Amino acid sequence: MASSQISQSKLIGAFLVCGLVWTSLQAYIIHSFGFPWMTAVNDAGVNALLLSSACWLINNNLRYYQPDKGSYIYLLIWCAALAGACVAGCRYAMPLFNMGTVYFNFLQQSLIIRFFTLFLAIGWMAMISALWYSQLDHKKTVERKTEAEKLARDAELYNLRQQLQPHFLFNSLNSINALIGFKPELARKMIHQLSDFLRGTLKKDDQLLVPLTDELAHLNLYLEIEKVRFGHRLHTEISCDEKCGESMLPSLLLQPLVENAIKFGLYDNTDQVTISVRAETEDQYLVIMIQNPYDPKTSRGSKGTGFGLSGVQRRLYLIFARNDLMETHANDNIFTTIIKIPQL
Repeated sequence: MASSQISQSKLIGAFLVCGLVWTSLQAYIIHSFGFPWMTAVNDAGVNALLLSSACWLINNNLRYYQPDKGSYIYLLIWCAALAGACVAGCRYAMPLFNMGTVYFNFLQQSLIIRFFTLFLAIGWMAMISALWYSQLDHKKTVERKTEAEKLARDAELYNLRQQLQPHFLFNSLNSINALIGFKPELARKMIHQLSDFLRGTLKKDDQLLVPLTDELAHLNLYLEIEKVRFGHRLHTEISCDEKCGESMLPSLLLQPLVENAIKFGLYDNTDQVTISVRAETEDQYLVIMIQNPYDPKTSRGSKGTGFGLSGVQRRLYLIFARNDLMETHANDNIFTTIIKIPQL
């Protein structure tokens, strides 16, 4: 809004300068026909006042009404009518100054030239105003479209993030319920861990990007809960390059990926399972690799299915507008998920 007002002020200033130049030039031309400067200035001043009124009228009209492509003929008629009105005003206003018969005859003989000159000036004003306000309307339309797309993107991002929590929460509550009877201490510990994890999630709800160190700290809260659930079966290895500790990534991005790795690594396996998370910088990217073992006969991990992977890929697209930031591989019973986060 402020930039629009500044642009409008600049436009008005430019027209005032043009009006002053127009008045000075007309006064000089009339003086060159042998009339005194006072007569020339009076003539130029009255014409400039009438022309300014016509230009203001057409500019103000085009501010609120933009003609269609087939309606420009009406705009030309409107310009001609205003030019005729200006000439008529000049014809009947100038004799009131009593500047003599010679000037009056000159005035009558120059009415046709005045009409076409004023018609061209008003026409230029109409064309410039039409282009100006058309550009402003287009800019506002683009801004509204961009804002609507941003709101839709933010709403979808929020919806994706909200979908990540319920099933994890239900699983944790079921585990707590199972532990209450025979391991109450572990149940209480898990409740405290779940509380810390959810509190951290709430703090990150309004953050789009966070440092990797913060994301890993939050991930560790999640892993501590999962280790209570799965006991000795779950082992984790997290390694982070020193250079990438302050690299930025979307908040709560790693938890669904690790949850997906745990799901397909432990649910169909009774042995000890190691989930590894490695992060490093590569060119202008933060590269994170998550690996888990899986059984191709019973697991769907090789197909890359599951809400965790699809939700993360959708979030990356909404934030960075790219579909090539996540890839998955399945080799030698090891499922690997690699994500690349551009560092802007």
